Amino acid sequence: MKQSKKNLKNSMTLTFSSLSQNESFARQAVCAFCAQLDPTLEELSDIRIIISEAVTNCVVHAYRKAPGDVFVSVKCYDDRSIHIKIKDKGCGIENIEEAMVPFYTTDKQGERSGMGFAIMQGLSQKLHVRSEPGKGTTLDIYIKLGI
Repeated sequence: MKQSKKNLKNSMTLTFSSLSQNESFARQAVCAFCAQLDPTLEELSDIRIIISEAVTNCVVHAYRKAPGDVFVSVKCYDDRSIHIKIKDKGCGIENIEEAMVPFYTTDKQGERSGMGFAIMQGLSQKLHVRSEPGKGTTLDIYIKLGI
């Protein structure tokens, strides 16, 4: 059986300040862009949650002392797969394995649940996290619609 090739259907990029009010903008923009692949309401809801968690991490954790830029790129493919990249140039993550453990949080006031990465992993087919302390973090999120 011949394996089908992924053909890029469309792509977009966004850059915005790491302000909490921009989390909603990012969520709506990415979902509107992904709508061209005709996702179900449940799939759109999952994308919305993933974007919310990722952008909130940038706002709350990456840029703790002062706002910075959040970079989002989305690629949609003919096979109904989506690659979302969310990047910041914030403080970075010292120990990615530890940060990915459910309920782990650096929030000393206890207002954060530490479930962001677990939620993103559960709603996507693949989540890859790269980070360097002092230089920022990049999330690569892969979603396949219709499975």
